[in-house]
Amino acid sequence: MIEPLGFNTTSLFRGILGMVSVLAICYLFSYDRKRIDWKLVGGGLFLQLALALCILYVPFVGLVLEWIGKAFVKLMDFTHAGIVFLLGDWLGDKQHFSFLLHSLPVVIFFSALISLLYYWGVIQWIVGAFSWVLRHFMNISGSEGLVVSGNIFMGMTESPVLIKNYLPAMNRSEIFLVMVSGMGTIAGSVMGAYVGMLGGDDPVLKVLFAKHLLSASVMAAPGAIVIAKMLCPQTEPVSDKIVEMEKTNERSTPLDVIAAGTSTGVKLMVNIAAMLLVFIALVALVNYISSDIIGRYTGINEWVKGFTNGKSDGLTFQFITGTILAPFMWLIGVPADDIVLVGSLLGQKTILNEFVAYAQMQEWKDAGLFIYEKSMFMSTYILCGFANISSIGILLGGMGVLAPGKRGMITRFGFPAMIGGALVSIMSATIIGMILG
Repeated sequence: MIEPLGFNTTSLFRGILGMVSVLAICYLFSYDRKRIDWKLVGGGLFLQLALALCILYVPFVGLVLEWIGKAFVKLMDFTHAGIVFLLGDWLGDKQHFSFLLHSLPVVIFFSALISLLYYWGVIQWIVGAFSWVLRHFMNISGSEGLVVSGNIFMGMTESPVLIKNYLPAMNRSEIFLVMVSGMGTIAGSVMGAYVGMLGGDDPVLKVLFAKHLLSASVMAAPGAIVIAKMLCPQTEPVSDKIVEMEKTNERSTPLDVIAAGTSTGVKLMVNIAAMLLVFIALVALVNYISSDIIGRYTGINEWVKGFTNGKSDGLTFQFITGTILAPFMWLIGVPADDIVLVGSLLGQKTILNEFVAYAQMQEWKDAGLFIYEKSMFMSTYILCGFANISSIGILLGGMGVLAPGKRGMITRFGFPAMIGGALVSIMSATIIGMILG
């Protein structure tokens, strides 16, 4: 793997080109281009750039994130202690990493831990602080600031619960922002699984990827506001009052909360495992038809192997999606040698889900297929979000229950919100890639 060359004129130009490209897509598909608040867009981009610069180049900020990352990894070690108790010491064999046994159980522990932190009010305090910054810096409503901040730590169906009493009265632009912010971020309960997947058994890599995943979640907050308010500008009056976070489990005990969080985590783990099994099996089926049959008997496989210098085995699903999205990956600043790989990861994330894409990224990383380290880190940001086709149904089901009167609007916004969520992650990756050089 070639080390990045550092920030230079070329990376600056590519980064600006990438940001302009993302903004141009938003402008092109905007519901009302004339009502776009360019001051809000500029403020959001400035905030993202400031966050990225602080994360990468301000020692204090980097140290804090690294400390949080180490704490994150230590929490994963606690989970490992529980796994070893259940499955035995043989699980400590680092030569045989299993995603099912080493990474997915982290989801259960993190789900219980986040539930406990919410019960103690820690999550509310952190979310409130982020909400205050977003409301004052980007001039959004109190309910919008609260749900966008909540999405940094919570899932796309859990975060709207924070403002469930305000959802029925929210206008079109506000509802759309709630959906885009949900699609453009990930839940804290699954972040540990991503860290374990990408870092494997290397504690240094675990801390590094934890730091970047945390950064991606924070940067996604102002990014979601920029993208959502461009695609669906604010055209109706809004209430700028400060809203209070919904209080839940007021009569519960800590043990009740832990039990409920554990139960939710088990369901989430089983759901993730089932989706991975089915989607990866479907990819294998598609690859059998496209590569083992069509590619093999037409000779296309040999051409693909030569074209990619052996990076692709043939006319696979990964190669097809990567080739389609490769030009866009070049626009946002991905090094030319890796545009097909990164494009393929984005395609897999959008068509399948982010877990499948992260699993593929781990495989390619371990195989040394990434030429540039920058491509690997940009991929980490690009995949850090729930923007995929299957998430549309999950989001519609969750928000439809909370605001049944808005069900029609929420349904119409499903696909545009998924596109918006994908653009949020892409914008964060573009900015990080520009600064990394």
